[in-house]
Amino acid sequence: MALKAREAKLVQYLNEAYGKEKQLETALQAHISMTQQRTYKRRLQQHLQETKAHARGVERRIRELGGSAETISVPGPDVVQEAASRVQEVAQRGAALAKGPLHAVRGTGEQEKLLKNAKTEFSNEAEEIANYTALETLAESVGDRDTAKLARGIRREEERMASFLQRLIPQLTRAVAQAEIPASERDGGARRRSTSGSRGTTRRRTTARSRSTARTGASTRRSAARRTTASRQSPRAGGRSRGRSRRTARATSPSR
Repeated sequence: MALKAREAKLVQYLNEAYGKEKQLETALQAHISMTQQRTYKRRLQQHLQETKAHARGVERRIRELGGSAETISVPGPDVVQEAASRVQEVAQRGAALAKGPLHAVRGTGEQEKLLKNAKTEFSNEAEEIANYTALETLAESVGDRDTAKLARGIRREEERMASFLQRLIPQLTRAVAQAEIPASERDGGARRRSTSGSRGTTRRRTTARSRSTARTGASTRRSAARRTTASRQSPRAGGRSRGRSRRTARATSPSR
C-alpha cells in the first residue's frame, strides 16, 4: 500500500539521511585505518559508533512510518517504488565503496592525507547537519514529534563532530607546513619582519635623539644669549646708579 503524502515525504528525508550515514561508515573505516594521531583516531572511532547508531535509529523510524530503508518512497504502483529503491541502493553502496580506496591514496604525505580526510569529514558533517535540520523542520511542520526528536538528537552529535574537526583542521595544516616546507622558508618571513621592525625602531630612536639634541642646543644658545645681554646692560645700569648717588650727595651737602 502506498504511503500517504505526509509519511512519504518523511520517509524520503529519512532515507536521504540514512543513505549518507551508510556511506560514511565505509569512509570513516578507511580514515581510521590511515590515522596514527591518537586523539584524532579515537574521535573517529567514537564517531563511527555514533554513525552506526544513527543509521539504526533512522532505519527504525522509517519502518515505524511504514517505509523501507534505502528506498525512495514515491507515489504510484509498488513496482515503481521497487525500481527506484534498487537504483538508490546501488548508487549509495557504489559511492560508499568507492570512497575508501580513493581516500587511501590522497595527499603528498602523511600529514597532507590527514588534512584532506579532515576536510572531507567536515564537509560530510555539514551535509548531515543540513539533512537533519531539514528533517527536524519537516517533522515539526507536520506534527511528527518522534521524528523531530530523533533528528534533533542526531544533529547535535553531528555538530559536535563538526566542531571537533573545525578545531583540528588548523592543527593539521600547521603540521603539513612543518613536514613539507623547510624551516628556513617557514621562518624567513618572520625574520624579515623582525629585522624590518628593528630597523624601524632604530631609525625612530635616532631621530628622537637628534631632535632632543637640537632642542638642547637651541636652549643652550638662548641661555647664553640672555647672559650676554645681561652682562652688556650691567655697566650702564651701574653708571646710572653712581650718577644718581653723586647728585643726591651734592643736594644734601650744606652750602659753603
